[in-house]
Order: sequence, then structure tokens, then C-alpha cells
Amino acid sequence: MKQQHAAPRKQLLVTALLLAMASPVMAQDANADQDKPAGTATSEEAKDLDTVVVVGIRGALESAMNLKRDSQGVVDGIAAEDIGKFPDTNLAESLQRISGVSIDRTASGEGSKVTVRGIGPDHNLVLLNGRQMPGALLNGFDASNSRAFDFANLASEAVAGVEVYKTGRADNPTGGIGATINIKTARPLESGPLANLGIKTVHDTSNGNLPTSLQGKDYTGEVSGIFSRSFADGKFGIALSGSYQDRDSGYNQASVGSGWRTHFGNEGGWGVIPQGAPGVENQPGPTDLYSVPQSFGYTVNSVQRQRTNGQLTLQFAPTDRLTATLDYTYSENKIQQQRNEMSVWFNFGPSESAWTDGPAAGPVFYRELINCTDQLGPNGVYVGCADLAVGGSKGATRAVNDSVGFNVEWAVTDAFDLEFDYHNSSAEIGPDSDWGTDGSIGVAANMRGNTTVWFDGELPILEMGLNPTVGGVHPSQARPSGRRYVNGYSRSEVEQGRLDGDFKFGDYSSFKFGVASTEVRNRTALGITEYPDWGAPLGTPGDWDDAIWQIDDMAKYFGAFSNGNDPRFTSLFLTTDLERLRDAVGASGEMTTYPDEYLNNDLNTTEKTRSAYVQFNTRWETRVPVDLAVGVRYEKTKVLSAAQVVTPVAVQWNAPNELQAIMGGKSFTSLEGEYNYWLPSLDAKFELTEDMVLRASYGHSIGRPGWKDIQGGLVIGGNVRVNGGSGSAGNPNLKPLLSKNIDLSYEWYYGNASYFSLSYYRKNISNYIDNGAGSFQDTLFSLPTPIGGDYWNEAIAEGCGVADGQCIRDYIFANYDGQPGVDAANGIITGQAGDPLTVFSITTPANAGSHNLNGFEINLQHMFGDSGFGLATNYTIVRSPSLQYDNAAKGPQQVLVGLSDSANLVGFYDKGDWQVRLAYNWRDQFLSGQYDGDPGDVAKNNPVYVERYGQWDLSVGYKFNERLTLQFEGINLTDETARLSERNRNILFYGTQTGPRYMLGLRYDFQ
Repeated sequence: MKQQHAAPRKQLLVTALLLAMASPVMAQDANADQDKPAGTATSEEAKDLDTVVVVGIRGALESAMNLKRDSQGVVDGIAAEDIGKFPDTNLAESLQRISGVSIDRTASGEGSKVTVRGIGPDHNLVLLNGRQMPGALLNGFDASNSRAFDFANLASEAVAGVEVYKTGRADNPTGGIGATINIKTARPLESGPLANLGIKTVHDTSNGNLPTSLQGKDYTGEVSGIFSRSFADGKFGIALSGSYQDRDSGYNQASVGSGWRTHFGNEGGWGVIPQGAPGVENQPGPTDLYSVPQSFGYTVNSVQRQRTNGQLTLQFAPTDRLTATLDYTYSENKIQQQRNEMSVWFNFGPSESAWTDGPAAGPVFYRELINCTDQLGPNGVYVGCADLAVGGSKGATRAVNDSVGFNVEWAVTDAFDLEFDYHNSSAEIGPDSDWGTDGSIGVAANMRGNTTVWFDGELPILEMGLNPTVGGVHPSQARPSGRRYVNGYSRSEVEQGRLDGDFKFGDYSSFKFGVASTEVRNRTALGITEYPDWGAPLGTPGDWDDAIWQIDDMAKYFGAFSNGNDPRFTSLFLTTDLERLRDAVGASGEMTTYPDEYLNNDLNTTEKTRSAYVQFNTRWETRVPVDLAVGVRYEKTKVLSAAQVVTPVAVQWNAPNELQAIMGGKSFTSLEGEYNYWLPSLDAKFELTEDMVLRASYGHSIGRPGWKDIQGGLVIGGNVRVNGGSGSAGNPNLKPLLSKNIDLSYEWYYGNASYFSLSYYRKNISNYIDNGAGSFQDTLFSLPTPIGGDYWNEAIAEGCGVADGQCIRDYIFANYDGQPGVDAANGIITGQAGDPLTVFSITTPANAGSHNLNGFEINLQHMFGDSGFGLATNYTIVRSPSLQYDNAAKGPQQVLVGLSDSANLVGFYDKGDWQVRLAYNWRDQFLSGQYDGDPGDVAKNNPVYVERYGQWDLSVGYKFNERLTLQFEGINLTDETARLSERNRNILFYGTQTGPRYMLGLRYDFQ
């Protein structure tokens, strides 16, 4: 927590850089035109220069084409149209224009992580100027398992280009079996004199589609600039870049956020619909799978983001043979979020439903029958009525990336080069408010009768029967319930040093070699303070000021969905003033503290890797010129994982379908693992004609396991269900995924900046990680649960249904309040000696199985002569039958997340003073995970698919003169919505509405 306030000086530094760039860049020498831009550049550096110093859309595409044509292996890229103007404001959104690259979007619609050739973000390695970058992510309450780099943290203005290496190279670091992505920033001795400043205003329409209390600013600002100069006849160079972006946005979601319970038609147990039950239409057959929602709700969410980026680069070239580079890169991404909700929980009591056909049936509608009366009980709520949840949450995070690097390039002789590189980089994300990373307060309004959710449309529709006395949703029925305050924390550090050499022979051959040492340290920690009054709201409704809540209409926030105005929608709900409610709860004597330490789980993992490589490059001519590169890389990695975790000491039943594991003391573990690999690679390039190239590549690459997969410690989930609890344990002895890759590519460069290419690739992936392979069930901690105990059984004998948790709880409270384990006032029943022991389902990953993946990439880039018009389009096909999820099977499976076809179409005009680009990006449905709830709960081992999605973006630029340019951008022009669903399209997990985003900016070039 103390580290989160350490950045003001860095923010001031970035601000100072921006001001410096805007001021007399007039400080330039009168002889600036005489400066030498890296006059000592090697032929490789000259190629790099071609991909950076470009002008306009056409020039950028031509530069990227030349990178593809000249490279060893299959390489694609993007170049900046001008330094300070990348094609998109977000790097991930630019990368999706490349064939085979698709993006994962955040809930607010912004590109975040990339998938390449069907391989998900965890197994694509991101480099900054050739250096491995750390990543720190949160996943809900907890730190993420992912190794992925979050591109949302990095502004694009200082980026000169991005290279995507799709085939393995011995001289590249390991970790990317999909691709290795290298982000390149400006170097002062290479880029020449630069000085420009840009300002921009952003209008995010999603912000206006929120309740007034959640809205931010309709228009927010951005500023960015870059200054680069060389001095002393090209011997010394300095480059400064900085940017600050402010964005207020929102997103609205419909979801079954707590997951679906999936059963075979002939199963028994909690949450099932018995065969032959009344009120069921088209009931799934005995061998069909069907899914019942645990809950359903809508949320309106506001997001405020402030992103600060800065980079300082110093270069010194005292001789033509020696160049030293020192650089520092900083980014800070602060996000504040707040939500209000309208949700219902299902207790699996008497129900009615209708179903689609199997083998994986989804509900047309699901209805629970609730006997809501107009009889007022002693607690001020109506007897028999269920609650409508209208609480909310607040939270804030701060993500910081730091990277310091030092590089020396030394041309020892005309034929021998050496390069030394060292960097220390870190990524950290943690809480940034007194609500923690996520603080929530539940609010219950007990007025709900029969409750139906219609799943037969694009947006599920909630229809409720409300208490006739109240006549509708009203603040007079609201009262707070449980509170939960969470601090999630993740930090990753990379310290890396490497030495590379290159011998050049007179026959166009060369011999490259290198050694490297890399240490990656990862820490994930969690602190939770919970007051589990979810089943026993505080006081009576009359105890709370009605002004804390305001009546609103949820339907008006989902207008982008085709059925958002469905007349069946019971859409009135209450928005909650969370600050006022927290103060009121605290004033009543109830606790509202939040965690200020990571007192729950604290997991630390260190990977130490030593590597070496050799690579021989040669060229010869027979009938056609042939370039050949043959290399091998050796990697040895040691894993040390230390963990502090809390262990449960009791199980409490605090709501009809919810139990809580009460945590006690801590345990400590330390585990080790080790692996080593030889990774050969071979690239052959055949110049069939001056315009046609044929490539063939073969290589091995590895993708390292996720951080949670290799962390020690048995982590138990705090939420327990009627059928037991869940937990997970890492395995530091996991082997990385090993991919044996084959690539074939045909490329025809038939015109100026025009080409066609067709590529085939195949990946044979072994050591596949199966999260369920080491799973087991056990009573572990010998904790009694009230489920199935004497009180429970007596309630059933007196007429309560086995699945009617509310009836059973009411009976126990009425007859045994004050007896051991029964606390009616707080709605808690605690397991006692003699009750059944709680069964915990523990998941542990293991290496299991091998699978194949095949695909094609088709690219076409065409310029229509000198008309200024051009077209760039691509399509990627990915197939892996053995890694597809079987929707008719239950339980964990060996699958590959991110596997999908994708396509791009970009039309542009670039001539004279105008630059116009219209882009369409499409991605087919893909699997994003196979758990919609606790991994240990087999009934919730469900596939989660991101449904196919397409989006139109527009960019228009006008150059007033050689210095001043106006730029307009429109993102998601047609207001597309996104859906995540499961085995059947009716089994919705999340449906999200954002909105178009518009930007208008000016950029001034001082040169």
C-alpha cells in the first residue's frame, strides 16, 4: 500500500517533458539540417530506419511491406505514419489490423490483449525495444493467472513501429508460441530531428448512457508530444516523449455473473429440475445437458481513466564503431470504477421453465414461484417476498510500469559486432482508493414475487411480480445487507542481461551467438474484509433514510440491444449513493472497514532462466537465390514458489443458497521446479523472381505456464455452496507448452506498395496444461456443514423441500434460535460437531496430452495507381478439432482459448492534404475460458464463448500546412454490443453495451 503513492514526481516529470516539447523547440541549432542521423548505422539498422521514418498512410503500409519482404522468417508489422501519429490510439487496436492477430477487449470496449494465430494472450511474448516486458493483471477480486501484457497501459504516440515475429528465431527470447511482438520507440540517432505536440478531445458516448450520479465528463482531453535531437555532429542524441490521457466512459451489462449450474437430464441433487416436473416445456432428455441460472442481473458501470506515459532516451556515439543507449520508460494507468445493480438470486425452489432442444439445452425462460404476500412481518418486510438486490460497488486501481535499459553496440572490426543489453523492468497493479480494488455493499428490497427471466432474445429480460401493497420498486423497502472490501495486488519484475555477437564472412554468410540471464519475479496477494449479512439485511427498512436511493429505469440503458424495450421488462430499480450508505451503516454501529494489508493469500514465484544460442546465416544462388538461417537455442529454467495462505476454520450458512468459509490461521509452503529445452529453428527464403518469394520455416518454441498454475499454496474459496467448497493449488513442476512449428509462405510483390501473400502454418503442441488433471475431492479441514445435519433433516421431515433453502432456514430459526450454531438475528447457521463434513473440490494443473493446430493467412494490399486510394485486407483461418470444447460433455476439458477465424478490411485515401481510413475488424466466436464459477464446482465447469463481433472505425486527417494537422477518429461507429454465452446462445454469461467514441485533435510539427 505504501508504494502506491510513490509516483507524483514521475507525473511531474512527464508534465515537464510535455511543456518542454511545446516550448522553443526553437532551441534547435541553426544547422539542424546538417545533423547526421546515425551515420554509422549498419545495414540491419538501415532496414529498421525504413520501417520508422515514413510519411502518410501509404508510406506506412509500404514500410510495413518492406519489413515483411526483407525479414528472416514470417514477420508482419505496423509503422507509424509520422512519429507521434500511430494508426490507432491503442496499440492493441492497431495490431488487430495484422493478419492472424485478434484482440481481447475490456468491458469498456478498449483493446487490451492480443491473440495470434489462435494462441491466446498468455503465450504471446511482448518486447519493448527487444526486451521482455512484465505484466501485472487483476482478475476480479484476485490477481490474474495471466502472463499477458496489457496494451491499454501504453500510449501509442511515442511508438515508431511494431514487429510481429510469427516464426521462431534462435536470437529471440522464449515465451511466445503464437508470436513475439516487438514494440519499437524512437531513437534520436536514428530518427533524426523531431519535435511535435498534439492535443485531442475525446467524447465517449457511453458516458452519457449512465445514471446521472455515475456520469463523468462528456468531453475529456489528451496531450502528447515528442522531441528528438542529435548534437555534436551526431555523436550525442536525446529523445523525450510524453502523453497524458483522460477518459470517462461507461458500460452496461446483463449477466448471470455467479454462473450457471449444468446438469444431465437424469441427475439428482441441488438445483436440478426433476424429470416429469410440472410446468416444464420441452424438458431436456435424460442424456441432455441443461443449465439453470444461479442469479441474473443488470449493472450500470462508470469508468474514469487517467493514463500517463513518458520516455527519455539518451544516445552517445563517440566513434563510428560504438553506440551506447540509455533509456527510461514509465507508464501509469489509474482507473476508478463504480456500479449500481439490479439483480435477483434463485434459490432453486418450485419453478417453471421452457427449453431449447438438446444435447446442450438452454432456457427459453426460467421462472421461480415465490409466494409474496401483503402481510407485513415484524422486521418491516413483507412475508414470503424475495429480495431485489440494488446495491453496488466502488473501487480503484493504479497500474505502473517502469523500465530502465542500457545498451552498447560495438563494431569491434568490420566483420565482428558485439552488443550488450541490460534492463530492469517492473509492472505493478494494486488498490488506489479507500474502497480497495473493489468494495461492495449489498442492498435488499424485499418485494419480489414470481420471477421470470426470458432468455429468448439478444438481451435477457427480467419480469417480476411485485408486492401489490408496495405497488412497485420503492426506497421505503430498501435496507443494506452484506459488505465486502477487497484489495487485489499483482507485481511482476524482469531483470535481464544479454550479450550477442555477430561474425560476418565475405560470402554473405554470418555466425551469430548470444548468452542471456533472465530473472522474473511475480507476486500476487489478496486482502478481504467481509461482513456476510447477505441473508439477514440490517435493521428494518424504516431505519434507513430513503434519500440514499433514487428510482430509475434500467431499460433506458440498454437501447443498443434489439429487444431492450421489451414490454415484459420490469425495469424500475434503485440507484444507491454508496458513499452516503457506507456512512449510514458506519453510524449505525455496523462495521465498514476495508483491508489495508494483504492478510489473506500472498504468493511469490521466481523464475531464473539461463539461455544461449547460435545461429548461422548464409546465402547462395542456384537457379534462384536462397537465404538460409539455421540456429538452436538452449533454455534452462528454475522455479521457486513460496506461499502464505489462510485456512478455513468454520462453515456458516448465511443465505438460502450461500455458505461462507470462515478463515483462521495461515500456512506457509515453499516448492521448486526445473526444466530445460533445446529449441532448434530453420528459416529458408527462396527468391523465385524479383517479385515473388517463397518461405519455409521449422522451429520449436515454448509457452510458460500461468502464474497461478505454478504458485505454491492451497487457496480455498471463501464462498461455499450447498454441495461443498472449492480451492486450487499450483504445481511448480509444470512443464511449459512445447510447440513444434511449420510455416510455409508465398508472397507476390506485384506493384508499388502492393502485394499478395498466402501462408500456411501448423503447430504441434505438447505438454498441454489441464487444470482438472490433478483434481480431487476431500473433506480436508474436517469442517462440519449444516447442510445435511440434524436441523436440516428435521426441516425436511416437517415438509420443506430438499432444495428449498429458505424454508429450511426459516424452520431452523423458528425452532432452534439460540441453540448451538443458530443465530437468527444475524441469519447465520454454523456447522456443529456431528454434522456432515464439508467436501472441498480442489483443482491442480498437470501436463497432459498433445494437440495440433492448423491455419491459413491470406493478405492483399493494393494501391490504385496514383489515385490516392488503397485497400488492405486479410483473412485468417484457424482449425484445431481436438482443442475444441465439446458442449455436450461435462467437466474440464483440454481446450485452447482464443481459437477463432478473423478478418480485416481497410480502405483508405491518401493524397494531397487529406488522409481517410475506414476499417472493419471481425472476429468469429472463440472460447475465452471453461469456468463461469468456482473451478472446483463441476456443475459450473462451463465453456464461456465470446460471440462473433465486428466493428467499424473511421479516421480522417487534414493537413492545413506542413506543420499543422487536424485529425478525427470514430471508434465503434455502429454502436455494436458484445455477448459472452455458454453451451447454447440462450445461456448468456455477459451481454455488454458500450457506445461509439469520437476524438478530434490537432498536431503541430515544430520542425
